[in-house]
Amino acid sequence: MSQAIRFHETGGPEVLRLETVDVGAPGRGQVRVRHTRIAVNFIDIYYRIGRYPAALPNGLGSDAVGVVEAVGEGVTFLAAGDRVGYMLGPLGAYSEVRVMPAEVLIKLPDGISDDTASTIIMKGLTAQYLFRQVYPLKAGETILYHAAAGGVGLIACQWAKALGVTMIGTVGSDEKAEAAKLAGCAHIINYKRENFVERVKEITDGKGVPVVYDSVGKDTLMGSLDCLQKKGTLVSNGTSSGPVVLDVTLLAFKGSLWVTRPAMVDYALPRFNMLKMADELFDLVLQGKIVSAPRQRFALADAADAHRALEARTTIGATILTL
Repeated sequence: MSQAIRFHETGGPEVLRLETVDVGAPGRGQVRVRHTRIAVNFIDIYYRIGRYPAALPNGLGSDAVGVVEAVGEGVTFLAAGDRVGYMLGPLGAYSEVRVMPAEVLIKLPDGISDDTASTIIMKGLTAQYLFRQVYPLKAGETILYHAAAGGVGLIACQWAKALGVTMIGTVGSDEKAEAAKLAGCAHIINYKRENFVERVKEITDGKGVPVVYDSVGKDTLMGSLDCLQKKGTLVSNGTSSGPVVLDVTLLAFKGSLWVTRPAMVDYALPRFNMLKMADELFDLVLQGKIVSAPRQRFALADAADAHRALEARTTIGATILTL
């Protein structure tokens, strides 16, 4: 038996319930994992409110760290006692113990703690595929990154610096500005006090940037497009303020722009790709070029409070559930 957060209907944080569930033995190709840390990501909110569909009732969460308790038939690359993390697979990470497909598990290096791992599996690999695959950044470029003090954002600040990229980041408070600055963000714009389009043009001497990474969506879409150089790229990697609706004819009028809405699964699978991405991320962490730890902690039973804090945009960096 295991305690798990489940939801039977879509809605606000109040739909999340702590329930007792049965956890059986792992079948062929499966592994049973006992969690030590569970990451809270904005995508979890999308599932909870129904923006992303899920069969109900269901568990929640797709990003956690734990220890292998048992392996099923055919699993040869993991053993009981191995420390692992994951960020793909079925919903249900908000739980004490669960059975998972072995193919989505990533073995953790000894030099990376559970605390660190819980903040970099989904978030760090998101930064990897955004910066290294979706739009491969080159040293000397200047970019705009929205939500620079978020869970992915603080890792992105450090990764950009490691690549020799000048990052302009937007934040919503002085406290978040300080966090982004400490993480290596070169230019910080408080969007509550400044017009980010005007500031980007000022910083770039009117040229704009070749790429904007926008996880905010509806509220920043038009401004993000206005920050781009001709033939620039908008990477729409989230919609925390609401879904994006775009008349594609605007892309021609604004300078033959490109827009992409990438999904992790298309870059991380097959498994070989995911392991290659993780190796690059782990190497930067072990070198000390990326430092990451949870900024907010909640008990599993308090998952609804974690969602409230994330939606209110009062969090900085990564939020986790502890067991």
